[in-house]
Amino acid sequence: MTTFKELGLHPKLLAAIEAAGYDKPTPIQSQAIPHVLNGHDVMGLAQTGTGKTAAFGLPLVNHLLGQFGKPDPKTVKALVLAPTRELVNQIAENLKAYVQGTPLKVHTVVGGASINKQIQFLSRGTDILVATPGRLIDLTDRKAVRLDTAHFLVLDEADQMLDLGFIHALRKIAQMLAEERQTMLFSATMPKQMEELSQAYLDRPKKVQVNPPGMAAEKIDQSLHFVGGKGKYDLLKEMLDTHPEELALVFCRTKHGAEKLKKHLEDRGYPAESIHGNKSQGQRDRAIRAFRDGKARILVATDVAARGIDIPGVRFVYNYELPEVPENYVHRIGRTARAGKAGKAVSLVGGAELGRLKDIEKLMKRSIEVAGGERPEEEEAPSKGRRRGGPRRGGKPGFAKSAGKPGGAHAQGKPQRRRHQKRRAA
Repeated sequence: MTTFKELGLHPKLLAAIEAAGYDKPTPIQSQAIPHVLNGHDVMGLAQTGTGKTAAFGLPLVNHLLGQFGKPDPKTVKALVLAPTRELVNQIAENLKAYVQGTPLKVHTVVGGASINKQIQFLSRGTDILVATPGRLIDLTDRKAVRLDTAHFLVLDEADQMLDLGFIHALRKIAQMLAEERQTMLFSATMPKQMEELSQAYLDRPKKVQVNPPGMAAEKIDQSLHFVGGKGKYDLLKEMLDTHPEELALVFCRTKHGAEKLKKHLEDRGYPAESIHGNKSQGQRDRAIRAFRDGKARILVATDVAARGIDIPGVRFVYNYELPEVPENYVHRIGRTARAGKAGKAVSLVGGAELGRLKDIEKLMKRSIEVAGGERPEEEEAPSKGRRRGGPRRGGKPGFAKSAGKPGGAHAQGKPQRRRHQKRRAA
């Protein structure tokens, strides 16, 4: 059995790992860490809750510990990009634990927070910067930060960044980075655009895949109840009452629906919070903190915030409404059964959602156990229109195949970072 020590990590990192309570590497960690330490670009495919942050974070910190000197003002040594504010904060929290007792500094930049404060701390230079693409572009436009000294790039949850329409921002950011760099791309799914993205930004990457795309973690007990209309309210409350001391995540499709459900639960005495796109960064941070601390045992959320919730104590995930994108079902239920623990995922399915259920089961290549209710007749779902960030009807995806591949060759013997040619947006 592989241990962290056998992976060849720095002694200070091994101490941080022990302090964090890590026992042994997860499969994605034991496979990806050696490739990163050897200087290879890496494409990692693994579901949420499998330890992806440590898979890139530990070897990244290991590389930086071997470098000397503080970063120059307004410069960055390593850049980690993530699609949401919650995920940025989660990644940074883990990285800060890894650099404990070292001179390395980790900073974050996200939308919804004071840009002036971000400009202030960036002026002193940063070892590792974790950022959302949009706010990072704002800061580079203001010349508050330089990226040409960043020799390490990590794209985490890259599939969601494409889904949210960040492809143009990713192209622009990539042009600003050091020509010689090591790139790591991690994703839970592998849509066609992801393959094109990897061809454009990775140089002969080592591919690491733990679970096939679309597969949920094995320790998640999945079930569904056929129920529609106001019956969902009553059934959800009935199920919440069966575990009054346990944390539960409840997912809705829309911001309005999430806020309405949260207020409905609050009015009936349930300690609930909500996070969605209409909440400010401070409101979202306070909601997650209250949930993590147990002050609010129910958190109602939309998909946009789903991947940034990493709370090991979540035992129950409820899909109050099924997502329109089937991959998001896997991400939602991946909020439970984290760090090897068991969890339950329950979906409440109405007649208008049968089409979505079929898509989810097709993706996972399995049927979800029916725990209650009778299968209704399929109702016509409302017109979904074009999904934000997706292709126009009859059009091409938002990523152009014309983007060039990075050049350069691997050096023999001692691993070296490869040279990536700058490329312009198509």
